[in-house]
Amino acid sequence: MLTNPRDFAALQREGISRSHPLIHARFRRTELGTTRFGLSTGRRLGGAVVRNRVRRRLREALRVMAPSFQPGWDVLIIARPAIVDADRDVLVGAVRRLLRRGGVLEGPAI
Repeated sequence: MLTNPRDFAALQREGISRSHPLIHARFRRTELGTTRFGLSTGRRLGGAVVRNRVRRRLREALRVMAPSFQPGWDVLIIARPAIVDADRDVLVGAVRRLLRRGGVLEGPAI
């Protein structure tokens, strides 16, 4: 996971963006052998319980796709308010679609 503020700043400065009604993502190519993720759940989503639930759901969606990740990416996923009411299949589909469009997942871009 991304934790260093310098990594988040580099994503903002050098990363490319892709959007979906449920989430917004920023991607940055790195020289590392792994793909790292950062999750952002702002207060617009709701209270702490709601934000924690959204983070858990996003981590689970990423866990399902982990074997298909291309190495060498930093990804910041920013949750939008519509994600709170989205069901699991819609959430996983949105994450998969954005990761393919960003080049992190193997397979054709959608």
